[in-house]
Amino acid sequence: MRADLGDAQDNKEMAVAGLESGITTILVRPEDDVISSLGRIEALRVDSGQIMRDGKVIGAMVTVASPDDQEDAVTKAGGLEFLIVGCGDWKVIPLENLIADLQKTETSLMAVATSPEEAALFSETLEVGVDGIVIQVDDPAKVRAFMDSIVTDILVIEEVTVTAVRNLPLGDRVCVDTTTMMAPGEGMLVGSHAGCLLLVQSESEDSGYVASRPFRVNAGAVHSYVMVPGGRTRYLSELKAGDEALVVGRDGATRSASVGRAKVERRPLMLVDVEHQDGRNSVVVQNAETIRLCTKEGSISVTELKPGDRILAHMTHGGRHFGRPVQETVREI
Repeated sequence: MRADLGDAQDNKEMAVAGLESGITTILVRPEDDVISSLGRIEALRVDSGQIMRDGKVIGAMVTVASPDDQEDAVTKAGGLEFLIVGCGDWKVIPLENLIADLQKTETSLMAVATSPEEAALFSETLEVGVDGIVIQVDDPAKVRAFMDSIVTDILVIEEVTVTAVRNLPLGDRVCVDTTTMMAPGEGMLVGSHAGCLLLVQSESEDSGYVASRPFRVNAGAVHSYVMVPGGRTRYLSELKAGDEALVVGRDGATRSASVGRAKVERRPLMLVDVEHQDGRNSVVVQNAETIRLCTKEGSISVTELKPGDRILAHMTHGGRHFGRPVQETVREI
């Protein structure tokens, strides 16, 4: 994060906001030494475009506004730990070129972002993205908002035990088609009870009858909760094109994905009851071989589930009010 653009007091306030938001590396002016004593933070000095640690030049900061600037940036990168690039009106193309030029070097490429949207764009440029983001905002409050938008949550994923599986009549279920590809072990957290959301895997595995569709999660019945970014839940029936859904891995790592469409269709359903130390919960999914629930070792088709099987879930406490967690007594049966 940059804390070198204002006067001494402004820079200090910016650094404090960064520290409180979990940022551990801040760019400062040589004269703002007091910032390094604010907490456990690395303060790198910026002087005439050079970035120094303990008096040694380890990086450079450049602005790319023309093809000549781009060539100059590549020249400066040689032997440095990292290169920080700010772009003018042309943002993506210069970064694509620099990513390609520096990809096989030891120099990391950082991009200056002034908004979470820019940070997301730069992280995905040329598929691999830049190696890091340098936050540049003009208000300490924006630092906190910026970090809240881009920090990836790690959810606690644990095992629950299947206690019963039974068929249900036809009902409405939702397929969530996203604009991103998911790998085996990734999917969405879905459940009939807010306290226990089961990890339903994407259709990322081939079967003998249907080609894989790794952008899709055949998530469950329309009444079900599904986890979305920000620690909230929504009903599956509410999702529509352009909404954000949360993709979750069996390791708990999360990322946001845009919904391309949500398909509601009548299909035969299945009730899966599970047990955890916090009580009994359930999920209603389509009765089909291609719907799989994640396990520690892989995944299992819902048509193969039996009592005693162990599957993965995320446990929460309290209730939900319009998708937001609230600490109140709620019993869902």
